[in-house]
Amino acid sequence: MTAKGGEYDFFSRGFFPKLKINEDPVTGSLHCSLIPFWSERLEKREMVEKQLSSRGGTLYCKHEGIRVKMAGKAALYSSADLHIGY
Repeated sequence: MTAKGGEYDFFSRGFFPKLKINEDPVTGSLHCSLIPFWSERLEKREMVEKQLSSRGGTLYCKHEGIRVKMAGKAALYSSADLHIGY
C-alpha cells in the first residue's frame, strides 16, 4: 500500500502473505517500483519516504532514469565472500 504524504513525500506498507512475509520491514525491493511511481506523480526526482511498518523507517530516494538510489539507516542482514572461478 502507498499514499501521498504531507510531512513525507509518500508513505508505504508492504504485505506479501503468499510469500509468507506478513509485512515488509523496509527493504529496497519494494521501493524500486514505488520511487519511479511517485517520482512521476509528484514530478520530483528526490523524495523522502516513510514506511509505516512495525519496524518502520525513512528512506531518502532519488530517481535517476532507469535507476533508483536509496539511503537511510540500515541493519546488517548478512555478510558473505563471493569467489567466482572461470
